Amino acid sequence: MYMTESGWKQVDSNVKEDIFHFAEGYKAFLDIGKTERLACGEAKRLAEINGFSDLESKESLKAGDKVYVVNRDKSILLAVIGEEDVQKGVRFVIAHNDCPRIDIKQHPVYDDSGLAMLKTHYYGGIKKYQWTAVPLALHGVVVKKDGTKVQIDIGDKPGDPVFYISDLLIHLASDQMQKKATEVINGEALNIIIGSIPAECAEKDTEKDAVLSMLEAEFGICEEDFLSAELEAVPAMQARDMGLDRGMIVAYGHDDRVCGYTALSALFETEAPKKTAVCVLTDKEEIGSMGSTGMRSAFFEYAMALLIEKTTGTYNELMLKRTFHNSKCLSADVNGGVDPNYPEVNDKLNAAYIGRGLVITKYTGSRGKSGTSDADAEFVAEVRNCFDEAGVLWQAAELGKVDAGGGGTIAQYVANLDVDVLDCGVALLSMHAPMEAASKLDIYMAYKGYKAFFAMK
Repeated sequence: MYMTESGWKQVDSNVKEDIFHFAEGYKAFLDIGKTERLACGEAKRLAEINGFSDLESKESLKAGDKVYVVNRDKSILLAVIGEEDVQKGVRFVIAHNDCPRIDIKQHPVYDDSGLAMLKTHYYGGIKKYQWTAVPLALHGVVVKKDGTKVQIDIGDKPGDPVFYISDLLIHLASDQMQKKATEVINGEALNIIIGSIPAECAEKDTEKDAVLSMLEAEFGICEEDFLSAELEAVPAMQARDMGLDRGMIVAYGHDDRVCGYTALSALFETEAPKKTAVCVLTDKEEIGSMGSTGMRSAFFEYAMALLIEKTTGTYNELMLKRTFHNSKCLSADVNGGVDPNYPEVNDKLNAAYIGRGLVITKYTGSRGKSGTSDADAEFVAEVRNCFDEAGVLWQAAELGKVDAGGGGTIAQYVANLDVDVLDCGVALLSMHAPMEAASKLDIYMAYKGYKAFFAMK
């Protein structure tokens, strides 16, 4: 019989110590990497500490070499070169490092009712009402007309001010409370309060003028520079232990940095694999993997073409296609854990449970499996065997009842390249909320599972 139970009952005190120790590094990564740019930069920094070097700087590659290539500061591919010819197949673990958030518009700053405000455009699938009345930090870059790049990081350092999207007071909210949840807050109402003290000399738009003056004084940017900026508002809250037993972590960005960090950690400990091991942290998954930094971009194929050329001394398209045909991939993305407050959305026989280990998801998609790659049974069996041999605690699940909804991952885009792909990640509570929750045991088992997969022959 196939049965799962709490993983905490199946690990001894030494493993529990490893689980809690691993969680500390993960929390630090979350606090540093709150945007895709910051996460990519931290991944690169950690890679260099662990002996990885820039792929573009290498003339050739041999077994055991560790390399990375960065795509526009927002996605990164890392590889440990294997003993076998890369054309015999690669072991990919691919996660995404973008998360739902609030983006700043190109013409954002305005003045209303004595407050300086920023217009926004939310990114990814969110419940808009969850993003009001919480402290926000502002991160990103502003690129001036002359090409100068200005880094903006306000709200997460001790003593920093934070930002805020207001909500309607309950005393005047009788009409609002009658609306559907999708209409309680509309997208154009997600405006951020950025200032409240007027400029002394301006005749109008005084709070706006004061804010713009501060931005020019501190960062050297003007209002027009917002046209070439990428600024993101994210929760100004740190990753914290959750529960009296400290068995979980509540934080912004578990989806999907929980899989990104565990995959990175697994790759850093992969030495001289038989097959080349590759970890990818990609961008734009939350909006369909579009754009030059998303999984639909040709960057993935470009980076793999570089690996082939530098390991073999030659390259042609057939070599790339042969490499993909012989490769296997874990699409490292999260699943939804059963929430005892909302049990009605799950088929409990086919659902993921918090604390029962890494989750394999044969197919995702919505309703009639729309948008899924639906992994082959043969590959699922290989992964099951790999995890069992490595002592990885795991479970199998779908994402909710058949007609309840669903979601997609990057698996379908990798599968389209003729690669065997299986979704495999950590179960979360409150997915896509400003603060999500995950089990430390499940996080550790993701690291252990990805490490075993990289070593799989």
